[in-house]
Amino acid sequence: MIKVLVADDLRLLREALVMLLRLERDIDVVAAVGTGDAIVPAAIRLQPDVAVIEITMPHRDGLEAAAELHDHLPECRVLILTESDHPGLLQRSIQAHVDGFMLKDSEPNELVHAIRTLARGGKVIDPELAYTAIENPGGPLTDREVTVLRLTAGGSPPREVATELHLTYGTVRNYLGSAVMKLGARNRVDAIRIATEAGWL
Repeated sequence: MIKVLVADDLRLLREALVMLLRLERDIDVVAAVGTGDAIVPAAIRLQPDVAVIEITMPHRDGLEAAAELHDHLPECRVLILTESDHPGLLQRSIQAHVDGFMLKDSEPNELVHAIRTLARGGKVIDPELAYTAIENPGGPLTDREVTVLRLTAGGSPPREVATELHLTYGTVRNYLGSAVMKLGARNRVDAIRIATEAGWL
């Protein structure tokens, strides 16, 4: 029997996932949590074989929880299930030692197959997203977005960045916003951290 932990902040989706997985004879959902800070304590207590985790969670980012789960319970395989298809999130997931990455619009049978694959020690990555990441190894950011993030990381506020690059203030804000979105970050500080850790700045 494959013991599974489900973590998603949307109650309706979380309960739907639990109902779907409980239809399978070889899967037992041992926990369903709605906040990121509940993932690791529940996993340590219940020892699941696979944790299905959404990235965007309240109180703690799903990838941060996945990284800690890897440290405390490395035998638990982690499957990220998200609606975001940005290659930067796949890069972050790999750095957090996750074993699988799937989009929420995947077929239900694909999710079940992924859980079984992870439980057997395999890995699962959405093929289209993997191809995009391979095709663009330097990261998802444009040269201008990298420049704006780098100057911002150096302490320059957006208006100073705009002056230095001969851009409008609004254009700089747009570059920062697009970088945050592409990296799946919470804000510009988080985007700088992600890009720095990935070696893109």
